[in-house]
Amino acid sequence: MGSPKHTEVSVARQSPQRPDSDEPELDDPAASSTASTEATRALWAELRIDPVEIALPAGTGYTLRAYRPARELTPTDVEERDQDDPFLARRQVVTEEDDDEVVILDEEVAQEFAESDEEEARNARRDSGSDSTEESPESDEDAGDEEVPVFLSHKGRLLLFKTAESLVSFVRSGAPTDLSQLDSWSELSERVEPDDVVPLDEDTYELDLVVENLRGGHDAWDPTLLIEAGEIARDLSYALRVPAVLDMLSTGSSLDDLDEALRAAANGGISGFLGRRRLRKVGAQTASLGWRTIVGKISAVVDWRD
Repeated sequence: MGSPKHTEVSVARQSPQRPDSDEPELDDPAASSTASTEATRALWAELRIDPVEIALPAGTGYTLRAYRPARELTPTDVEERDQDDPFLARRQVVTEEDDDEVVILDEEVAQEFAESDEEEARNARRDSGSDSTEESPESDEDAGDEEVPVFLSHKGRLLLFKTAESLVSFVRSGAPTDLSQLDSWSELSERVEPDDVVPLDEDTYELDLVVENLRGGHDAWDPTLLIEAGEIARDLSYALRVPAVLDMLSTGSSLDDLDEALRAAANGGISGFLGRRRLRKVGAQTASLGWRTIVGKISAVVDWRD
């Protein structure tokens, strides 16, 4: 951008004046921007709440997320949500593929994954020479200390806002939300500004791209996209109490095996080589089918706000 133009005027030649040391200097835009960013991050860090951006097939929106020990949180109440839709757990996910409407039943997906998981379990038992394994039970105290996610949600529905202004307006309104149980919530409602709603890269998730990426085949898979999708899907399904999604992503499931293989492949080296070999064993169609159901179930419990 060119320098601003000035109107020339004739003046008597004068000795240059040194600026008064008390006179404020012109603001440096770069320094001002850096200071603003640091202040914003300090706000979220201090209150232990973060802005999150989630892209779904229906659009992209902002919400908030925090992590707290499980014993400090009251789970969201899903009774009203399930009464509004008694078949939520069995909802059909309708998609469009090659201009033909395809209806994917959750029962079919569950059966396909159950058979795959059962076969993997049998192979694992055969390889280890054992028919059963024992795990140490986790104590109630340990479970209560574990940090779990809680979102800007209400009665089992995630509140997603299309603009930062609408999110801040809601936070300041005093409307009920699952985050209002946090001790830092009232302070956030007093201090937050729309300019503060700037999610970090690691808090930005593109669930709308997952299915298409998986359908592209193994060579097209984006590890970062898919790994981050698994993280937000687990957080949302736990916080919003969507057990079907938790089961599909649970330890030992086919999609969890996909996640572990992606992480190994992303690490490089020997583990990366082994991870890529494991990825070749994951069926692209099965993975995309499962994720299409997951995205559909998450979309079903979103409350869009303008």
